[in-house]
Amino acid sequence: MTRNVARILIFLRKLRRRYQRYDALRVWLFAIIIGIAAAYGIIAFRALIDVVSVIAFGETEAGVVSGASSLSFMRSWAAPVIGGLAVSGILYVADRLKWLEGGRGQGVADVIEARAVGNSRMSLRAGLAAASVSAVSLGSGASAGREGPAVHLGASIASIIDRHMGFTAKQRRALLGCGAAAAVSASFNAPIAGVLFALEVILGNYALSVFGPIAAASVASAIVTRIHLGNFPAFAPPDYGIAGTIDVPLAALLGILCGLISAAFLFSTARLTTGVREFAQQRGISYLFLPPIGGAAIGLIGAFFPEVFGVGYEAVTNALAGEYTILLLIVLVVAKCAATTITLSCRFGGGVFSPGLVIGAFAGAAFGAALGQLFPDATASPVYYAMIGMGAVAGAVLGAPISTTLVVFEMTGEYTITISLMVAVAIATLVTQWLGSRSFFQWQLSRRGYDLSEGPQGVILKTIRVRDVMEKMPPGAPLSDDADRLRESQSLGDALARLNEADEHGLPVVKTSNDNEVVGYLSRVKALAAYNKALIDDNIEHHT
Repeated sequence: MTRNVARILIFLRKLRRRYQRYDALRVWLFAIIIGIAAAYGIIAFRALIDVVSVIAFGETEAGVVSGASSLSFMRSWAAPVIGGLAVSGILYVADRLKWLEGGRGQGVADVIEARAVGNSRMSLRAGLAAASVSAVSLGSGASAGREGPAVHLGASIASIIDRHMGFTAKQRRALLGCGAAAAVSASFNAPIAGVLFALEVILGNYALSVFGPIAAASVASAIVTRIHLGNFPAFAPPDYGIAGTIDVPLAALLGILCGLISAAFLFSTARLTTGVREFAQQRGISYLFLPPIGGAAIGLIGAFFPEVFGVGYEAVTNALAGEYTILLLIVLVVAKCAATTITLSCRFGGGVFSPGLVIGAFAGAAFGAALGQLFPDATASPVYYAMIGMGAVAGAVLGAPISTTLVVFEMTGEYTITISLMVAVAIATLVTQWLGSRSFFQWQLSRRGYDLSEGPQGVILKTIRVRDVMEKMPPGAPLSDDADRLRESQSLGDALARLNEADEHGLPVVKTSNDNEVVGYLSRVKALAAYNKALIDDNIEHHT
C-alpha cells in the first residue's frame, strides 16, 4: 500500500514538472503572438498620426517642421487649436462610454499601476481610446512623444490576448511586459531597448523567467516592423570626427547641465499641471476646454518656432546637421520645454521620452557648438554632444538610464559614444534626483496615491488593501461611536500602523462609505502574515 502511494506521488510529481515545462512554452508562444499583434497595433497608430499630420500641416510626422514652416502664421496657430477641439470630443465620448474615466488620457504610468496594483489587467477599449487621443494630439502639433501611448496600447493588446487563458498572476505580469517591450521595439526599431525598458520600468526586475518571453516578444515585433517599415535607425548623424580623452569629462559637464534642464522640466510640468487643475476646479471650467486652450498656446509658440510641433524628430535631424545657431538652440530648449509642459497639463495625449530626446539634442548641440568656438579642433563636433544630450535628458526625465542609453544607441546606430553617453546619463539622473525631482512616471503615480520607489516592501504596504486580507463578517454587527476601526479601502501599511497605535490584537473593518457598518475584522497576526507572504512571493518572482 505504501509503495503504491509512493508511486502515485512520484507520477504526479513528474506530471507536474512536465506540465510546468509545457506551461513555460505556452507563455513563450503567447509572448510571440503579443509581439506580432502589438507591432501591427503600433504600425496602425503611427499611420494614424501621419494621416492627421498631413491634414494639419501637409506633411507626415517625419516632415512636420518643414510643413509648418511653409504655412501661414494663422494656419500654423490654428492646427493645434483644432486638434485640441478634436481631442476634447474624443475624451468626452470616451468618458461617457466609461473607456477613459474622468476624460484622462493614459500612458506608461497606467501600465506600471496595472502591474503593481491592478492584477495586470488592462482595457483594450481604454488603450484604443488613449491611442486615438494621442494620434490626434501628435498629428495636430501637440508637443509630446508617441512612446507613452504606444506602450499603453501594446500592454492593452497583451492583456486582452492573455485573458481567459488561465495564466497565473506572475505570468500575466510577464506578458504585460511583453506588450510594453514590443511597443518600444516597434516604435523606435529598438528591440534591445524594448527588452530593457520592460524590465527596468514596467516590471522593475531582471528575473530570468521573464527575460526570455519579453525578448521573444520584442524580437517578433521588430521583425514585423522592419518588414513593413524598413530597417534603418531613426537618425543618421553626420560624421563628428574623432572624440578624444577630453570629451569624457566634458560629457560629464554636459550631464550636469542636462540634469538641471531635466529637473526644471519636471518641476514646471508638475506645477503647471497642478495649477491648471486647481484653476479649472475653482472656476468651474470643464476639462473639455483645456485641450483647445492649450492648443492656442502651443500654436502661438509653434507659429514662431515650428520645431516644437509634434514628436520633433525632424528638428533633431536638423540639429545634428548643424542647421541651428547657438542662440536659436538655446531658445528652442526653452520653447520645447514650455510647449511640452503645456501639452501635458492640458490633457493632450503623448509621452515624454521623445521630448526628452529633442530637448537633449538641442542642449547638447548648443553645448558642443559653444565648445567648438572656445576650443577649435580640440573637442568633438556638436553632433557628438547632441547625441549625448539626447540620452542624458531623456534618461533623467524617465528615470530609466539603462534602457534610455540603449535606445539612443539603436536610434543613432552609434556605439562609439558609449563611455561619454553612460557618464552623462548617470550624472544627469543623479543631479535630477539630488534636486528632489522624481521621474515623470513616479510623479504621475504619486498623484494617484502610489509611491513605488520604496522597494518591494513599500509597494506591498501601499498596494495591498484591508479588504484583501480581512476576515469577512455579516454586515450589521454593532459598533460604538468611539470604538477604533479600520476602513476596507485602507492600505496594509496604514492598518498595521493603526493596530500598533491602538495597541490592539485586531480591529473591526467598516465600509469606506459608512463608518458604522462593520464588514470584517483584521487581526495583527493575519496582517503580518499577509505582508510576509507577499514579501516571499515577490522575492521568488524577482529572483527566479
